[in-house]
Amino acid sequence: MATQKNMQINTSQAPKKRDKSTRERKNQLIFHLMMIPGILFLIIFTYVPMVGIIMAFQNYIPAKGLMGSAWVGFTHFQRLFSLPDIGLLFRNTIVIALGKIIIGTFLSIVFAILLNEIRVMFLKKSVQTIVYLPHFLSWVVLSAVVLNMFNLDGSITQILNAIGLKNLNFLGSNKLFQPLLIGTDVWKEFGYSSVVYLAAITSIDPGLYEAASIDGATWFKKVWHVTLPGMMTIILLLAIMNLPNILNAGFDQVYNLYSPMVYESGDILDTYVYRVGLIGRQYSFGTAVGLFKALIGAVLMIGANEIAGRFTDRKMF
Repeated sequence: MATQKNMQINTSQAPKKRDKSTRERKNQLIFHLMMIPGILFLIIFTYVPMVGIIMAFQNYIPAKGLMGSAWVGFTHFQRLFSLPDIGLLFRNTIVIALGKIIIGTFLSIVFAILLNEIRVMFLKKSVQTIVYLPHFLSWVVLSAVVLNMFNLDGSITQILNAIGLKNLNFLGSNKLFQPLLIGTDVWKEFGYSSVVYLAAITSIDPGLYEAASIDGATWFKKVWHVTLPGMMTIILLLAIMNLPNILNAGFDQVYNLYSPMVYESGDILDTYVYRVGLIGRQYSFGTAVGLFKALIGAVLMIGANEIAGRFTDRKMF
């Protein structure tokens, strides 16, 4: 009798389970349908243009198209590595990108720690708004501000003259142009980048700070022994995720600020591809340079993913 009752209960519960799973599938279907516009956008503007990669192995002529242009194999890649300026391009790209990543990360962490110490909410929100704002402005707009401030008759020059210093040609000096690029980009992005670090700080157990206070720890010791260790997983994860960006020095910023006078220190792979591939109409060679850069970025991304999984127990994919 007990077995028959259990069978009746199980058979009565089965339709309920099926109904529940059907409702869950319908709910998930709605979310998947909502993803379709984004997926179509990604396919049309990301994956379809990747067909153009074959130009790197052709002597591409627009009039003949992709199918009619002659194949030349790895000729353009051989030309790339034989360029006398290829080492300079890579050096400029890596120095500028690493400077932005390292200094930007450091200032973002410092700003997040200091911002977390503000207890007046109105002041805290005001500071956040002011510091976050430059992130949402494009370099097309900000470049005009930078150019007006740092040119030979700009406000920075006037300030230097007022305190008795000589004029500094930031926009025309190969010694000063890279620091200008790094400094202005860090100023633009460090506030917004601090959001993740600020969230990491708020997730730290307040009891750890109370225990440190009871032990007589100063503010600096609390930061060093409690705050930074609590943020370390996020710091390592974001630092590793930035590895693929080593060859992304910021085309929009450099293009809007540089000039032939500072090609020696400011010319990067992206601007070189733009000048040679689009302005010079050497489409195949420009594609080869871009493809080589993309392959290096892909290798760095895979390596960064493995390093992230090893040191932080989290992977990007």
